[in-house]
Amino acid sequence: MHIGPYPLANNLFVAPMAGVTDRPFRMLCKQLGAGYAVSEMVTSRKDLWKTLKTSRRADHTGESGPIAVQIAGTDAAMMAEAATYNIERGAQIIDINMGCPAKKVCNKWAGSALMQDEPLALSIVEAVVAAALPHGVPVTLKMRTGWCQQHKNAVNLARAAEGAGVQMLTVHGRTREQGYKGLAEYDTIAAVKQAVHIPVVANGDIDSPEKAQEVLKLTGADALMVGRAAQGRPWIFREIAHYLATGEYLAPPLVAEVRRLLLAHLDEHYVLYGEYTGVRTARKHIAWYLRSLPGGEAFRQRMNSLEDSASQHHAVADFLDDLAERHERLPQAMTDSLPLLESVA
Repeated sequence: MHIGPYPLANNLFVAPMAGVTDRPFRMLCKQLGAGYAVSEMVTSRKDLWKTLKTSRRADHTGESGPIAVQIAGTDAAMMAEAATYNIERGAQIIDINMGCPAKKVCNKWAGSALMQDEPLALSIVEAVVAAALPHGVPVTLKMRTGWCQQHKNAVNLARAAEGAGVQMLTVHGRTREQGYKGLAEYDTIAAVKQAVHIPVVANGDIDSPEKAQEVLKLTGADALMVGRAAQGRPWIFREIAHYLATGEYLAPPLVAEVRRLLLAHLDEHYVLYGEYTGVRTARKHIAWYLRSLPGGEAFRQRMNSLEDSASQHHAVADFLDDLAERHERLPQAMTDSLPLLESVA
């Protein structure tokens, strides 16, 4: 599979999730079988580009390509300028966010709120494509099925986006009204796939190898995008890839491997965010990895009281060393049920 001129390792993608898919997490998912990852949402507001939060989101140091940056906003000229700004800083693919359901985003008519105003949405797409074209950078679009159950316009927007030069579409099988509640539906994604000639990516509730296979069959999509199910389980990509290729399940990962992966993830996380912020933002990742393990919830509560990276790192190492004495591989409950965060991208 390709996006523009860029070949991808496979058709399993990491969804952009604010506060989650930073550089350390993207690189880990790629290491464990994801063929493509998109950055956290970057604002089109020029006054925020130099902020620490935005600079961290746009950090791709050492990351393998293609480098994809997702941008969000409501003004076509500002979005075009944001595309150019990020391209000049290394973005090889620009993704337009029309899928975020968060109130703080939609209240400003960005994210999935744009699906309520098709002329505005199309003007943004056209402006971003025009800005990226001289650089040879493909533009992709992530959206939902529509704003609400009574207004599902993903097919119309998909056709318009293809006509404007978008080279790949990702559709989350929920309306903005649903947020992350209820169940994703795949009929609309299938309809989008039938309506366009560019690659279509299915997103929503893909949390197991069997579900991945089912969604591919139901939608005819070219690729799958996994979001919340990868939180604390980044090896889900290799599990899905193996199952799709062989029809067989991989054994749960070795506890020793999880120990190595998680501690390396923490080290990279501390480097990106610094001591104070790094310790606090790492807590959610640690919880996702460990909370459903034996003793994991009690450990999470103790871990949340630790205030420095060395103590946090050592506590995680000790917890997993103790687990390894009792289990060679992660207990099956870890791979079957994970706490999920409502991401906002």
